[in-house]
Amino acid sequence: MKENLSEEEMRQALFGTTNDKAVTEAPDLRITSDQQHVSKARRAPISRSPKLRVTLRVMAEFEGEAETFVHESSTLSSLIAEQQAKAEAKKRKFKYFELVSIESV
Repeated sequence: MKENLSEEEMRQALFGTTNDKAVTEAPDLRITSDQQHVSKARRAPISRSPKLRVTLRVMAEFEGEAETFVHESSTLSSLIAEQQAKAEAKKRKFKYFELVSIESV
């Protein structure tokens, strides 16, 4: 190996061969109005929050006529969802509750 390398030989050893003629101008990347993308109108976003559907059998009087009461709660806790459903049923003047099911929606 040579001890005294010229500057050009050092550049070639470090960076490889270079072709000064290979340097070209970058193509024009500007977007003209006929190339612009026009997006379609988007639909309204659907609520993606988790929900639980609580079904209760409710009665206004003891051993009276039972009705099915359905309440949707936006929480993952089944206990909180059940409490919210019972509170909503109390607002509608029901006194007696029986839990039928809690389902994820």
